[in-house]
Amino acid sequence: MANNKDDMGSEIKSAKSKMIDRIVFVALALGAVVMVFPLIYMVLSSFMTKNQILSAEFSIIPDPWKFGKYSEVLSKPEFLRGLRNTLIVAAPVLVIGGFTSSLSAFSFSKLKFRGKNGIFLGLLATMMIPFAVVMIPQYVMFTKMGWTNSLLPLIIPGLFGNVSIIFFLRQNLTSVPDSIVEAAKLDGCGYFRMYYSIFLPLMKGALMTQLILWFMGIWNDYLAPTIFIQNEKWFTLQVVIRSFNSYYAVNSDYPLIMAASVLAILPTLLLFFFFQRYIIESLAVSGVKG
Repeated sequence: MANNKDDMGSEIKSAKSKMIDRIVFVALALGAVVMVFPLIYMVLSSFMTKNQILSAEFSIIPDPWKFGKYSEVLSKPEFLRGLRNTLIVAAPVLVIGGFTSSLSAFSFSKLKFRGKNGIFLGLLATMMIPFAVVMIPQYVMFTKMGWTNSLLPLIIPGLFGNVSIIFFLRQNLTSVPDSIVEAAKLDGCGYFRMYYSIFLPLMKGALMTQLILWFMGIWNDYLAPTIFIQNEKWFTLQVVIRSFNSYYAVNSDYPLIMAASVLAILPTLLLFFFFQRYIIESLAVSGVKG
């Protein structure tokens, strides 16, 4: 009798857990649809006509399908100029900033010098300061230096590294035993050669992942270019999309705006799609290592 009651109790619990799982799944699925629907509608509306978008009857499927807005966007010189300016910012920042970030991570992880922990904690403290707090002082400083209305405010600070990347790479290097440093010293290896020949290959995967995330941040950056740049010649891609929205919305040319937006987010979507496994693994590993 007792065994039968236990079996019935376990079956009831199992049925309840399955019901809860179904409810949670449905709730998450509905949430996912709500989150993804604006993106789907943006893509589909880029193939619609102006009349269909402005119609009182809401529709999702384009009728008829129009593919000309993408070629029209790519023929706009301001869009190509914004694309060029964004790449001009991203290239030196990722190359030089990635080098300085990885070098700093190696130093904080494996070298011994006075005040190392204090300096590292000071760097981490800067991560707690939102950009909105420092944007006005930065604007005043860059104005006095004559850097505003150019790409320099977006490039120069990034050349000195990224605190988030330094933190994640330092966490990644904690699994490497310190005995490797001592062995390299005995072999007559200098610190820079030690970094370049031994530790840089070890953190290459994590560094590439962090650079991808940094590139996505640079590509999607809107606030900083808006503050520091007023000259249309140096507008980055996201600011160009903003100008499209203000200019072509007057003519109700929403398909063109949507097409430009799709082209703007396409590189970051492709990067995340192809490298999502490495990105998630890198964040997980960096988060669990002490």
